[in-house]
Amino acid sequence: MKQFVVKGMSCAACSSRVEKAVSSVEGVTACSANLITNSMMVEGNVDNQAIINAVEKAGYSANYIEDNRNKLISANENVGYDDLEEVASKEEKTIKQRIIISVVFLSILMYISMGVSMFGWPMVSCIKENHMVLGIIQLLITTIVLVINRKFFINGYRSLLKKAPNMDTLVALGASAAYVYSVFVLFVLAQGYIKQDEGIIHKYMHEFYFESAAMIVTLISVGKMLEARAKGKTTNAIKSLIQIAPKVATVIRDNVETEISIGDVVVGDVFIVRPGESIPVDGFILEGHTSVDESSLTGESIPVDKIEGATVSAATVNIEGYIKCKATRVGQDTILSQIIRIVSEAVATKAPIAKVADVVSGIFVPVVITIAIITVTLWLVVGQSIGFALARGISVLVISCPCALGLATPVAIMVGSGMGAKHGIMFKNAIALEQTGKAKYVVIDKTGTITKGKPVVTDIICSNTSSDELIKVAYNLEKKSEHPLAKAITNYVEDSFSKDSINMNCEVEELDVLNTTCNIDSEGEEFRVFSTSCNVVKDIKGCESNCNIVEDIEDFKVLPGNGLEGRYLGVPVSGGNYEFISKRCGVPSDIKTKADIYSSQGKTPMYFEKDGKLLGVIVVADVIKEDSAYAISELKELGIKVIMLTGDNFKTAQAIGKEAGVDEIFADVLPQGKADVIKKLQDINNSNNSNNKNNYNNNNNNNNNNNNNNNNDNVIMVGEGINDAPALAQADVGIAIGAGTDIAIESADVVLMKNSLSDVVAAIRLSRKTLKNIHENLFWAFIYNIIGIPLAAGVWIPVFGWELNPMFGALAMSLSSFCVVSNALRINLCKMYSSKMVESSVGQVQKSGQNNSNVDNEDNKINIIIKKEKNDMEKVMKIEGMMCGHCEARVKKVLEGIEGVSETIVSHEKDEAIVKMAREISDDELRKVVEEQDYKVISIE
Repeated sequence: MKQFVVKGMSCAACSSRVEKAVSSVEGVTACSANLITNSMMVEGNVDNQAIINAVEKAGYSANYIEDNRNKLISANENVGYDDLEEVASKEEKTIKQRIIISVVFLSILMYISMGVSMFGWPMVSCIKENHMVLGIIQLLITTIVLVINRKFFINGYRSLLKKAPNMDTLVALGASAAYVYSVFVLFVLAQGYIKQDEGIIHKYMHEFYFESAAMIVTLISVGKMLEARAKGKTTNAIKSLIQIAPKVATVIRDNVETEISIGDVVVGDVFIVRPGESIPVDGFILEGHTSVDESSLTGESIPVDKIEGATVSAATVNIEGYIKCKATRVGQDTILSQIIRIVSEAVATKAPIAKVADVVSGIFVPVVITIAIITVTLWLVVGQSIGFALARGISVLVISCPCALGLATPVAIMVGSGMGAKHGIMFKNAIALEQTGKAKYVVIDKTGTITKGKPVVTDIICSNTSSDELIKVAYNLEKKSEHPLAKAITNYVEDSFSKDSINMNCEVEELDVLNTTCNIDSEGEEFRVFSTSCNVVKDIKGCESNCNIVEDIEDFKVLPGNGLEGRYLGVPVSGGNYEFISKRCGVPSDIKTKADIYSSQGKTPMYFEKDGKLLGVIVVADVIKEDSAYAISELKELGIKVIMLTGDNFKTAQAIGKEAGVDEIFADVLPQGKADVIKKLQDINNSNNSNNKNNYNNNNNNNNNNNNNNNNDNVIMVGEGINDAPALAQADVGIAIGAGTDIAIESADVVLMKNSLSDVVAAIRLSRKTLKNIHENLFWAFIYNIIGIPLAAGVWIPVFGWELNPMFGALAMSLSSFCVVSNALRINLCKMYSSKMVESSVGQVQKSGQNNSNVDNEDNKINIIIKKEKNDMEKVMKIEGMMCGHCEARVKKVLEGIEGVSETIVSHEKDEAIVKMAREISDDELRKVVEEQDYKVISIE
């Protein structure tokens, strides 16, 4: 796909003309011109010069935007927004200069034409009493104003000669008619003065329309200025993404730190990032750990903890730690660059709803010119003066506004796409943005979408042995396996007891473990004893307890379909399913009953034995995400039926589906079977109402034909894995969640950067709001012209006496487009997330690896001491002067440097810092450290 900057387009008729001209070039398969960004996207195998020639032949100019994938999208090197911004900036500056000069001369003209001639305002008597002199002065001033605004006449008449009239043509014809008629009146008036004919002088001395001609072009210029500024706001989301891209990176080459341009970073470079700095390119951490603010990409304001091996993305902000990373994706391959490209291409496409406006815009100007000619003719036929008839025709020309029709859809698409990008929701094209809100079914893959996609330990059942022994055997066996269930157990042990507590001796003091009493330490902190899985205690002095749990397993073997076996401290051990373990040892009926209960809930019991004796059962399950159940209930409230698809067995699927609250479940479904389920749903609902997606607008680079419905009965598929790709491609709208796999993203129409079902709800709400806004814009554009044109033509004069001056017609035309664009900006106020959903998500967030395990301990002898959390004190600081994530990082660093501050949450958007303290800290101490960083503390509560 190629992108071009197109100059000279002024209305929807222009963009239609450009599209028609380029589409006629041999080799072009699709073309879309965007009036808002003055850009054009072209698909096909065709020479760039041929496209440029076609545009120039249509009366416009075009420049090809280079797509250099070695460059990083930044404020100066991006997918063409620098060129587009340069064009927009120059155009706005030119319009502003024209307006200032025009208004100066127009003020003089209005004083003479209306103030002196009509209201008798002060003027030199020799000029005031001579209408011929007044007319000549008005002619000269008007000529200056028209020359200043000659662009309307050059573009307008050029388009007319090429049989492609546009908005400039209407303005040029209207202003020219007023000017030419006024010049004609001036000549007639001159004849009157020469012949001393008082009748001619009195008849024509107030027939000048010079002020109308000058006022028309000036007001249209003012309208263009307002429209340009409003349109500029519609691209703020994209521009903000471009502006956050870093410009330099600190790399290590030849063991020396060197600061280089971001465009010089290559894959494999090792770079460092200090606290408060932006991460320059995509990569992974080699050394160090930190928290990263990823809000620029995901919209999630809570920093994400990163350790060695974790991936990092360009333009995210390193909050606290010093990290050394290795570059994996640079230039236009970074996630940030892909986001900008997706949004840029989305706003360049057209939604199906725009087709009506495009058709009307294509014939609008010729129809208006025809109506104006008929208007003048009819008024002359009924006996009105040529001045009166001409005024009505001019009013028709200048009040008609094809721009409002042309802007109705693209401005809403632009704002909607930007709003989505701001929250990590990427609509690949305008069709996706329009169709997402028309969902009747949302089909969701289970693994990784409803659930976390990563099994965790949920329950532990101990037999007639200590859970200490069970944990040791299970951990040492499973750490040699790569199976996901094995990883669940090893992660549980390492996360619960931390790697630091493994391979070391721990000490406890003043704790009566057998009697499970509570004691108070020297700092007054309470410790409680609970029945749990392992006697591992850290950082408490006193009685010694050995917690060395890592031992080597000898003769390790993997028995596919059964489990694992080996020798632990010289003793045979094994772990696996019931069928496997029951052949090696006896399984008590009560243990088997409890395990079966967990199994009926969709969980996986894993049995472990040592030397022919059962140690116990560790239960593992892929649990649902914190916000899944609430998000699904929100989908239901939107009138959508939620269906869960999974390749798992029905028993597991039923347990997860019941917990999540879905309406229907399809289990034991193969990848291609998922696409078949989608197809069946489409056949049921859309058999008489479906049509294929346009290949260009779909932009999915696949050969699947998706169904696209005009009614609100679309089928949405939500998934994240390779096995979801066929279903994502088949669905009316495919949504890849959590950025998904590359194949899933390619097959999807919408990409969600966060791994949250709440964003599916948000995407649907945003789509519906955008579609509603488009309907409002189209209604306004049509009703404006339906009411305005008859009023301008004088239809209501015989009935109500309503008459429209051409100047007011020009004012109405100027404001119509501005109103449409301003209305589109209201999409920014869309409430995408309900307050309950936000509270639910925030309230249940846990660090990676945490889980809520229920432990059924038969002998009640093994205990863990859990330190009771104290209630931290909290203060809210209002801070002035923070502008970005770097500012947040500086404030956070100095506040957390105060002894007793346990945590701070800083937001430059809210101008506040929430400080959590383990001890009382004075306001002065907090204020001092912040203001030393050149920020102003407004209040502390």
